[in-house]
Amino acid sequence: MTLNCMIIDDEPLAANLLGNYVSRTPFLQLAGIYNSAVAAIKSIRENRIDLLYLDIQMPELNGIEFASILPKETKIVFTTAFSQYALDGYKVDALDYLLKPIGYDDFLKSANKAYLWHSEHSKQQIYTQDRFIFIKSDYKLIKVQFDDLLFVEGLKDYVKIYLDNGQQPIMTLLNMKKLEESLPHPEFMRTHRSYIVHMPKVEQIDRLRIVFGDYYIPISESYKENVQRYLDIHTVG
Repeated sequence: MTLNCMIIDDEPLAANLLGNYVSRTPFLQLAGIYNSAVAAIKSIRENRIDLLYLDIQMPELNGIEFASILPKETKIVFTTAFSQYALDGYKVDALDYLLKPIGYDDFLKSANKAYLWHSEHSKQQIYTQDRFIFIKSDYKLIKVQFDDLLFVEGLKDYVKIYLDNGQQPIMTLLNMKKLEESLPHPEFMRTHRSYIVHMPKVEQIDRLRIVFGDYYIPISESYKENVQRYLDIHTVG
């Protein structure tokens, strides 16, 4: 997999250094270098940009403002000489933050992080398109259709997958985070550190608990905001 990347920096020396780093990195391909965010808008709209190296302090439109209008598939690495912008960078879901002067070792670590993100994202798109996954259980591979999945319960090193098609729950040696990454969001949502719920299957919520027959699934404080946001979109009155 090759990542198309772009550099936006109004300092020519810094921009050219990053361009050199990109050329030295086998899985990166340079789509362009621009001296302002405004100058890059047209190219970003017309091309798929996987990774954007973006300076923060620039004329006309600064990096933080520009980041807020980019497609979420474009991952941002902020490049700046000012460490006080780090928090702002994470508020716009930046993948990383490189402080100038940038060495190639730090650049490469950041590029590897971008590669891993896009690799996982590509898997997610495949899972979502196919609408099923295979689960290893008792030396067998069991096909689980997303539409049949009700909820998942985490049990230490195992997870227990509950289905609404009459099948017995499936036990598998797997961690919750790995399974969560394989399920489309927000259709499947973490409501608690030990539970992932297929939200369109929810019929009733009683005092911060999701009710599936005899099962009461808690909505913990850590995940309450995300769940509430989903419910607000689907609530009338």
